[in-house]
Amino acid sequence: MPDATFKDLVIDATDGPVLAAFWSAALGLRSAPAGDSAADFLLADDVPEHRVWINRVPEPRTVKQRVHLDLHATVEELARLGATAAEEYADAEGDDWTVLRDPEGGELCAFPDRAAAVGPYRLHALVVDAADPAASSAWWGERLGLEPEPVAGRPSWYRLEPGAGLPCLMLFIPVPEPKTVKNRIHWDVWGETDRFLAAGATLLTRREDSPDPHVFWDVLADPEGNEFCVFRPDQD
Repeated sequence: MPDATFKDLVIDATDGPVLAAFWSAALGLRSAPAGDSAADFLLADDVPEHRVWINRVPEPRTVKQRVHLDLHATVEELARLGATAAEEYADAEGDDWTVLRDPEGGELCAFPDRAAAVGPYRLHALVVDAADPAASSAWWGERLGLEPEPVAGRPSWYRLEPGAGLPCLMLFIPVPEPKTVKNRIHWDVWGETDRFLAAGATLLTRREDSPDPHVFWDVLADPEGNEFCVFRPDQD
C-alpha cells in the first residue's frame, strides 16, 4: 500500500509577484495572492494537483538547483515571459531541449516539439538531481505506489510515470555534486509522517515544533536530503 499521494509544488522566490507572473504564464495556470501576504501566490487551474505555490524567502538562488521543471514550451515564448537561454541539448533518442533560467536564475528546460499539441497546462516533468537515481526513484516509487523505469538511451536515468496524483513525469538524473543548500523547488504530499520516517525520511520540522501558528504540515527530507512537506489527508 502506498504511503502518500502527490499534492502540489512549491517554488521559493525572493520577488513573489515577478516569479508568480512568469510561472503562471509558463505553466498555463491562473495566479492569485495566497493568504494575507502580498509576496506569496497560488497558481492553479481546475485540477488540484496542478497547483503551484510561490513562497517568498529571504535567500537568493546561489547554486544550480537540484530540482527543476521541464515544460512543453518553446524558447521564444519563455523568453517573452522573461526567461534567458543557457544551453541547448539534443540526444540520440530524438529529444531536443534548451536549458533556460527564470527571472531569478532558476533552471528550467523547454521541450518545444509538443508545445503546440498539449493543452493549457505545460508541465512535462519534475526533475530531481540524485547521487543514486535508481535508489531515489525506487524510494519515491514505493512511497507513491508507482513503479520506477529506466529511461531508454540515458544511462542511470529513472522515471516515474504520472499517477497517485502526480500530474507529470518525475525524473531522477545522476549528478556528481552533493546537495549543499535547501532546494528552491519542492513538492507536497498527502500522507502520514510516521510512515515516511519509518521508511528512512528525516524529520526537519514538526507541526508542534514550528514557531508559526499557521504551519500545519511536517517538513521532511528524503534519503538524498530533498525537502518535502507531508499533509494529513484531512487537512489542506
